Amino acid sequence: MPIPEFVVALRERVGAMPLWLPGVTAVVRRADEVLLVRRADTGEWAPVTGIVDPDEEPAVCARREALEETGVEIRVDRLASTSVISGVVHGNGDRASYLDLTFACTWLGGDAHVADDESVDVRWWPVDALPPMGAHMAARVEAGLADEERARFLP
Repeated sequence: MPIPEFVVALRERVGAMPLWLPGVTAVVRRADEVLLVRRADTGEWAPVTGIVDPDEEPAVCARREALEETGVEIRVDRLASTSVISGVVHGNGDRASYLDLTFACTWLGGDAHVADDESVDVRWWPVDALPPMGAHMAARVEAGLADEERARFLP
């Protein structure tokens, strides 16, 4: 998994100490389908996720991550949920907690495909027949697919 350059620079100074990082999740919908990636690091299905770069707007980050990871152009429609993922220990021993901003998004164009080394598969799934995924990812997908106007504040 590529590590953003600013995180590499931070790690040079703080080692594996816990970092607090902003992240995004893009729940991309196309009619009655949702776009999911099979993560290269865990093998699990998940929506598109990524770390917000310094000075980058989170919605811009969601669009960038969708294009970089899956080759699709999206529109960010609304903030669907916020949550904290704490106590993450990465394979290299780095520790972090993430403030996740999940966005409900709409597919605009492009053929979905594996576009980088962060995933091993990219597919459109029927919203009523999603693959198994972790509870936290499933909650983000549910929030992104919900027909709500306000964001959810997930535990």
